[in-house]
Amino acid sequence: MLVGFLGGLVFTSTSAHGQERPYFVTYSADLEEPGNLELETFNVVGNPRGGDPFIGSDVEFEYGVMTWWTTEFYLDGQATANQSTIFTGFRWENRFRPWLGHHVVNPVIYAEFEDTSADKTLREVVGHDGNDDFLVPNGIARMDKERELELKLILGSNAHGWDISENFITEKDFSDSFWEFGYALGVSRPLQLAASAHECVFCPEKFQVGAEMYGGLGTTDGFGTTQTSQYLGPTINWTAPNGLTVGMSPQFGLNHYSIPFLFRFSVSYEIEQVFSRFHK
Repeated sequence: MLVGFLGGLVFTSTSAHGQERPYFVTYSADLEEPGNLELETFNVVGNPRGGDPFIGSDVEFEYGVMTWWTTEFYLDGQATANQSTIFTGFRWENRFRPWLGHHVVNPVIYAEFEDTSADKTLREVVGHDGNDDFLVPNGIARMDKERELELKLILGSNAHGWDISENFITEKDFSDSFWEFGYALGVSRPLQLAASAHECVFCPEKFQVGAEMYGGLGTTDGFGTTQTSQYLGPTINWTAPNGLTVGMSPQFGLNHYSIPFLFRFSVSYEIEQVFSRFHK
């Protein structure tokens, strides 16, 4: 439904613009412009070892509140072959930039409340999350309600067109006493920095390519990469002249605890100064 809505926007509006970083798990230090609303859908397809294939999806509404503050609301769902299609919950995140302007390293503080069950969006990997978690049938997994607080320290640097982003993640279920840890690293660059003299659809500057790596770092009971899942893959996205961005990434599990292969794809569209459109 969101893809259809975004498609309608493509033909009815030409005021949105911008280019997303081609990451699916890693967050960059970029915040949404104040007053702009971005609609996004992120999807991941996987086939866990010994389990049923699945697709996890979320619909996101990202709004720039202030120059230093972006808020985002998620609706999550998943479909698993031979089982069911279910709504898995919601998440609400806020990102804050403590120092404005551009620096050698740009920090962003991230806080999220999550209320989900049987989630398969894989928007982060923490603790000992791994392949076996995806073997639990939906009928059982959805009875395990997870209410969690997730915090991230996002660090971003830009040099000669390259974006380098590092995330340190910590997460706590309100029903547990320990914290889980994870990380995500991303690097990307447009194929061409200088814009073409004439507007075009498939010019090199419309494409961004890169790679990201992410995984768990254990818990407070045992910090490190022992018995954790790890993933690595190339990423690419393309931004149309009217602001629609499509991204994809094949990602590979690096050890036996990981799902062997994931394919991610996304569609996003930014609406500039969304509330001013309702003013006469």
